[in-house]
This record gives sequence, structure tokens and C-alpha cells, in this order.
Amino acid sequence: MSTTGIELKTRHRSLADAVELVSSMRFAISLLTIISIASVIGTVLKQNEPMPNYVNQFGPFWFEVFAALGLYSVYSSWWFLLILVVLIVSTALCVVRNAPKMVRDMRSWRENVREESLRNFHHKLEWQAPLARAELAAQSAARLRHGGYAVKIVEKDGGTLVAAKKGAGNKFGYIFAHSAIIVILLGGMLDSELPVKFQQWFFGKTPFTGSGVIANIPAQHRLSTSNPTFRGNTAIAEGQVANTAILTQPNGVLVQELPFSIELKKFIIEFYSTGMPKLFASEVVVRDLENGHTFPASIKVNHPLIYKGVAVYQSSFDDGGSKLKLTGFPMTGGSAATFPVSGEVSSSTPLKVGEDSYTIEWSGFRPFNVENVNPGGNVAAVKKDESFNAQLAATLGKASGSAGKNAHNKDLKNVGPSVQYKLRDKTGQAREFLNYMQPVTLEGAQVYLAGVRSSPSEQFSFLRIPADDKFGVGDWMRLRAALSDPEARRAAARRYAARALAPAQRAGGLAAQLEESSARTLDIFAGAAGRGGFVGVAQFLEQIPQAEQEKAAGIFMKMLNGSLWELWQVSRERAGIPAAEASEANGRFLQLATNALSDSFLYGAPVYLQLDEFTEIKASVLQMTRSPGKNVVYLGCLLLVAGVFAMFYIRERRLWIWVRDSEQGAHALMAMSTQRKTLDFEREYDELKAKLPQQA
Repeated sequence: MSTTGIELKTRHRSLADAVELVSSMRFAISLLTIISIASVIGTVLKQNEPMPNYVNQFGPFWFEVFAALGLYSVYSSWWFLLILVVLIVSTALCVVRNAPKMVRDMRSWRENVREESLRNFHHKLEWQAPLARAELAAQSAARLRHGGYAVKIVEKDGGTLVAAKKGAGNKFGYIFAHSAIIVILLGGMLDSELPVKFQQWFFGKTPFTGSGVIANIPAQHRLSTSNPTFRGNTAIAEGQVANTAILTQPNGVLVQELPFSIELKKFIIEFYSTGMPKLFASEVVVRDLENGHTFPASIKVNHPLIYKGVAVYQSSFDDGGSKLKLTGFPMTGGSAATFPVSGEVSSSTPLKVGEDSYTIEWSGFRPFNVENVNPGGNVAAVKKDESFNAQLAATLGKASGSAGKNAHNKDLKNVGPSVQYKLRDKTGQAREFLNYMQPVTLEGAQVYLAGVRSSPSEQFSFLRIPADDKFGVGDWMRLRAALSDPEARRAAARRYAARALAPAQRAGGLAAQLEESSARTLDIFAGAAGRGGFVGVAQFLEQIPQAEQEKAAGIFMKMLNGSLWELWQVSRERAGIPAAEASEANGRFLQLATNALSDSFLYGAPVYLQLDEFTEIKASVLQMTRSPGKNVVYLGCLLLVAGVFAMFYIRERRLWIWVRDSEQGAHALMAMSTQRKTLDFEREYDELKAKLPQQA
């Protein structure tokens, strides 16, 4: 029996120690520190992005490590939710342990004091009064009540004790503040993904990883309308109806059923004078799926629609399947023949280029693009000795623009529509392209911008194709095709030799030598025997002794410019276009065309697609949320405000007066205390010290 008793006491002591540790301040601070670190990670690292983005950013190894730690969705990870639960338990235990003591202390008069103990107080006062003991005690109690104190008179052996208190509600601040933490955390967990995770853990719900029509997605990937909390998005094209929201998960999506349907009648977008959008609004018709009731509504930014506990916010906008008509220009081979291409955003179009098959995946269309086109801003000149990326990376940046960057530059312009697509070959490899419909004026010249990137994590780099006298790309495309044609290069070399030499100089084989040099120059630039463009020129010049490279480069570039001029004339002649006149404008065009020809070898696409016509179909992106924990959090905030106010602005004061009989009548000993000694407390003590001894 004794051994069993010892074991029970030991277990009880261990349990008490564990409860004391969990409910201690240092334990709660440790949890709050971990939550703070996790919040920093969740703020710095973009949450709930598509998994390929993280693979591109961190690489396969660290992607797996961070995925195992749940860093891509910190606030819904199991360890973060576990910390919140433990913090709730810790705070609740702290309240349970200390609140009863505080309530008892607030109700207590602390009447078990003696006259000797009161003399040890710092703030004390003694006085004599020609009154009976009972009369002095009653007089003192009345004066304290007038000062706002609660008073109790207790008869003691040899005297009467007047016990008074004021501001005992200060301790409610502690209870309210700690209870507020519990309420806020519960509200936050109620609005978190915990209910969704719970359905995945215990009710067999799994994210959908395939593709297809939403209506055909199986039930195990769908959440019912009774789901207590969710946050998802839906994109609705004009004239279309949606009754579901998509909840993005780390490894797929869940489909959330809504208790109503939304039909988008019209999407409205307004712009500032700079071309920046200033208003997004969706004119919708809502239909209750339970009773069939319908009503119109307007959803704007910061003006959500709230119906049946679901808040519908205007999140953004997208393309709803705009129809596009384009012209295709070959970027390889000696043909400049164009061909029509049509497509629809969010769909694909097969493309045949020679013997190769491709698929065009139309990923986006924008009817406007506000960009910084100030030459003193982020637009850099293209130099002949720069690489493709160095030349083009600084041209315009991403087509969607950056409000943060643009805010520091006043030269913002709408450069017109753009189309974005991926060109995927038969092996599955793809590059992404972004082409503008209209020419953009850069550094005094009008150029068409053709963007390209190999990965979504990269910024677009842009190829500048100079606009011709008809504001198109036809002249440059014909020049590119001629550069790829050996016969055209040979014809241009003959024309160059004939133009460069006087009739008297053409004898003796000099014309043939110059023609051969010109043809060789064009072959090098065309990449006939290796890499083309200025990269091929640089490789050729490296074969010349270093002492002679500068002189050779000057001669080479002079011959190249003259040969390309003649090649341009050959291309125009073949197309039945009159020869270009020698002018400053045409010289500028040829200079830009030469740069673009050099860069085109790194463009990486067999075709260039120029947007000709479009029929825009807008789509509104709406965020659907059900947040029952919001009101719970509001209650917690109210408790927190009340608790902080009580702790900082309510001061507890305790006062005792010991009254006993004396020869002159009655003797009184007053003592006063408080938790925080402030100037207000000293002032109140001085007032009581002057008021209490006064004779009636």
C-alpha cells in the first residue's frame, strides 16, 4: 500500500509539473516565437503557388525538402496547426489555473490583517478623534464610499477594521486578454484549412490532379455546400454561369459546391489617362439553387456580394476565351511566304512547319499593356557586341508591367494588345512567347517586340523587329529569308562588287575577289558554316592575329553593311517592290534590321506570329469565401481591447483603517497599498490623508 501510494504521488507530481510547464509564460513565449518565425517564412515565401514554380526556384532537392516541411502552405501545415492547438491548450490551462485565484482575490476584503502589520506599510497615517470607536469607523467608511471605494466594517478583538477596495476589476484585464487569445486562435483555426484537411483525413476527400470539365469531376474531389469554411476562386467568362469554386491544394484542386450560381452578364473595366486600370466590376445575376430565387448584383473591388454566408469578392480579371487571328512568318529557311493562324485563348492549335509538327498553346491575351517606354528609364540600347539576353533583357520587362517600377516613371503608355502562347514540339519541349500587335517607339524608331523565355520563372527577353515603311514586318522578314537563301546571298555579293568598283577596276579578277569576299561575309553572318549573327562574326575574327583584329573587324563590318544593303534590294526585287532609296531613314532601318537578324538566331522558334485581329471575351476572377470564424475573431478582439484597457487603465487600490478606543475617544491607523505606485496614487493618498482625519 505504501509503495502504491508513493507511485500515485509521483505520478500526480509529474502531471502537476507538466501542467505547470505547459501553462507557464516561458512555454507560451516559446510557442509565440515559433509562430513568428513561421509567419516570416510564410510572408517571404509565396504561398500556394503551382509546384513547378517552386521546382524552378529551388531545384529538385530543396523543393522536396521544403515540401516535406510544408513551407509552401505554412498556415495550413500540420505542424503549424498543432502549434496553434498547443498554444490554445497552454493559454486555457493558464486561465484555468489563475482565474479562480484572481476572482477570489477580487472578492476578498483581505480582512485578516492586524494593527501591527499595518504599521509596516509605507503609506500609513494615524490620528485621534473625540468620537466613539463605532462612530469613527462609520464616519471613515462613509468618506471612503464617497470617494468611490467599496467598504466593509469588521469587528475585531480590541478594535474595528474598516476594509476598502477600489479598481479590483483590474484583474479582469488578465482574464479577458488571455481569453481573447484563445478566442482569436479558435476563430483563426475555424477559418483555416483545418475543416478541409479534416474532410481529407477522415471522409476520403482527395485533390483532383487531372483535367477536364468541372461537372464531370468525381464526388471524392468535391466538397458539399455544408463545408463550414473555405476560400477559393472561380473564373467566369461573359455569358457563362458558375456554381463552384476551385480550392487550390499542394497536389491538385478540390471543387467546392456553392449554394447558388452566378452568371456574369458583363465585366466592366475602366482606366486612368495613363492606361492603368482603375475599376474592376462584375455585373452578375445570382440564382439560389434551393428555391430558384434570382436577383441582379454588382461586385466591385472592396464591395463584395454576401449571400448565404458566402462572400464573393472581385479578385481580378482574365481572358474568357478570346478569338484570335494571326499571320505566321517563317523564321527559318529561305521562304518568306506567310500563312494564316487562328486560335482561342486557353485552347491549342496544331502547326506544321516543313516536316516538323508543333502545338500552339494559347495562354493569354491582353487588350492593353501599360509599359515604361522612357529611354532614360528601363529601356536600354542594343549594342552589336552584346549577347542576345544582354541586349534584350532590359528592353521592356514583363508585358503585364510592374506598378511598383512604373510608379517612379511618368512616361507610361499603353502599347496596345499582346498575345502570349507556348510553342511545344513533338518531344514535349516548349518555349513561351509574347508578341505585341502594334509597333512600339523605342529610341526614336518603331519596332515590333517579340518576347521569348524558356521557363515561367524567367522574365521575357525581347527581339526588336524594325517596322518598315508600311508599318509591318514584311521587309525584315523578306530580308531574313534572303539571308537564308544561298542564291540570294550570291546575287547580293555580285551587286555589291559591281557597285563598289568603278568600271576600270573590274578587270583583272578584282571584281571576282570582291564578290567572293562579300559572299563569304554574308555566309558567316548567315551561319552557313556555324553560328550566325554577330556571334559567328566574333568567332571568325578570333582566327585572325590579335594585332590585326581591330582593323579586320572594321573592314568586315563595312563590307557586311554594304552586302546586307544589296541583299535587302534583292529581297525587295524578288517581291516586286521598288528598290529602297539611300536615305538616313533607310540606313537606320538597315541598322536595326541587322541587329534583329543577329538576335533572330537565338529566338528559338521556327515561326513568328503577328496578331492581326481579335474578338475579346472577358472573364471575371471572383474569390469565394465562407468565414464563420470572422465574428469569433471580432469577439476576441473586443475582449483583447477590454483586457488591455483594464490592465493599463484600472488601478487596484486597497485601504484598511484600524480603529480602537483611546483616552481621547478613538484612535485610527490607516494603511494604503497598490500594485503600481504612480503619481495618481500618490495624489489620491494625499487627498485621503487630508480628508479622513477631518472633524465633522
